[in-house]
Amino acid sequence: MSAPTRSSGNVFADLGHDSEEAALLLAETRLLAALASYVAGFDTQAEAADALALTQPRVSEIANGHLSKFSADLLIKLCHRAGLPVTVEAGHMATA
Repeated sequence: MSAPTRSSGNVFADLGHDSEEAALLLAETRLLAALASYVAGFDTQAEAADALALTQPRVSEIANGHLSKFSADLLIKLCHRAGLPVTVEAGHMATA
């Protein structure tokens, strides 16, 4: 039995995505998760759709985690509509 592999801190990098794609996927996933939590606070997806100026099927895609259906810029816009603050940090990357 082999020892567990330590995570890099980004599951997408651990799955083999290149570092740029992994960073983008992680950021988009965090935005989508925040929106899914916001949507879950409504009694119905139709109410969430009204609040986000979306259709109910699009809200369903958020609730079900369909990341590929959303661009990063749309996720940021939706977070803004929901009143969810979005912050971006940049700095030096550690090299392995």
